[in-house]
Amino acid sequence: MGWVEAVVLGLVQGLTEFLPISSSAHLRLVGEAFGWDDPGAAFTAIIQIGTEAAVLLYFRHDIWRIITAWVASLGGRRKGDPDARMGWLIIIGSLPIVVLGLLFQDDIETTFRDLRIVATALILFSLILFWADRVGAKRRELDQLTVPHGIGYGFAQAMALIPGVSRSGGTITAGLFLGYSRAAAARYSFLLAIPAVLGSGLFQAYEALTGDVAGQGVSWGPTLLATVIGFGVGLTVIAWLLRYLDRGSFAPFVVYRIVLGLLILGLVFAGVLDPASGAS
Repeated sequence: MGWVEAVVLGLVQGLTEFLPISSSAHLRLVGEAFGWDDPGAAFTAIIQIGTEAAVLLYFRHDIWRIITAWVASLGGRRKGDPDARMGWLIIIGSLPIVVLGLLFQDDIETTFRDLRIVATALILFSLILFWADRVGAKRRELDQLTVPHGIGYGFAQAMALIPGVSRSGGTITAGLFLGYSRAAAARYSFLLAIPAVLGSGLFQAYEALTGDVAGQGVSWGPTLLATVIGFGVGLTVIAWLLRYLDRGSFAPFVVYRIVLGLLILGLVFAGVLDPASGAS
């Protein structure tokens, strides 16, 4: 991977990670469109550390409250504290993606990156998001989050192991179906992603250092540059999206996903794009 490629992919990661349009799908597609090698699932997971660092910075006060309350609850104190409860719900909600990520690791790094799968996921899950945005009550806030709802969010997040689904899109969709407001669903989506994304990124970094990567290898210099760029751009996108969701709907993202998915399928069937490049 070259430096120019790293800059472009870092920008793409930062712009798409928090929007419900699938950053992994865009990273896969941009590389193919420019004739670059598929950056690989390891690269994708590692540069997500940068965008997740943006979440840590943006929500630093919330995260600190949650951590301190959760630690206190381990000693029998602050058991009824909503922040302590949120800590436990984030842990519970993270379990599905951890288990499924380990079970399907090789497929995630290879088979699931087929552009036909990516395009289908973009279209299908955009329709589900649209329906959730239409029928969701949007009355619940995060202080009403329950354990079953936390688990439901977790399984929705796990669907994002397939490029094209979107981590934020999947969890926000689940939140809308469960009756949460757009902003509350997005906020919990960002918090829930912290353990999964950081864990996946650090695990992939370890495997890359030991040479145990099923797909494309990692070029460390460009990868670190892309990670830093993703952090800066992602921080801006978080702030914008949360302001937008106070008044806007998900309709523009739904339309974008459908158009992009149909374009990918058209280019694949026309022979312009190789659907399985970087996959096996």
